Formats: sequence, structure tokens, C-alpha cells
Amino acid sequence: MDEHLYLITYDIRDEKRWRRVFKLMKSFGEWLQLSVFQCRLSRRRHAELVQLLDGIINHRVDALLVIDLGPADKIKPRVVSFGGKFEPVAREPVIV
Repeated sequence: MDEHLYLITYDIRDEKRWRRVFKLMKSFGEWLQLSVFQCRLSRRRHAELVQLLDGIINHRVDALLVIDLGPADKIKPRVVSFGGKFEPVAREPVIV
């Protein structure tokens, strides 16, 4: 499967929208810090996430970054982490 590793950060001005984005992000990736997630996504899942986020945020006042770190199986992110330990999202079996 052709997946990329993404780092997603956001600054949402409204608490209700922030909660909606947070809940959505928890279903797509791993929570790293308050408004920071890492996600391992196929093209289809990436497009789905972007579309859902686009429908939630207020483009005039909110900010959201989706940073493509590259092919998930081929990169080893160089991260300096203080406090908590950083682990890239690993591929896990999907049970249907």
C-alpha cells in the first residue's frame, strides 16, 4: 500500500470546531500534542481527511497545516524530542 506519513497541526479559534477537528483527527492518526497529529495515510484517506477538515474549519479565522513527510515505509523522520518519546506511526493490521 502506498502510504505517506503526514504531520498535521491546527489552530482552531472556536472550541466547538476544535473538538470536532480533534475527534476527527483521532480517527485518522496518532495524537502527539494538543493540536498536533501524525497520520499514515493512503491517497484516498488523505483526500477524505482533507475534505472533511475543509468542511469543519472556518477559513477566515482558523489555520491548519498538513505536512507530507514522504513515503511512510521509506522515511525515518529525524526528530528531536524533549520529554515524551516520538515514534513514527507504524503500519498495523486492519480488522474488518
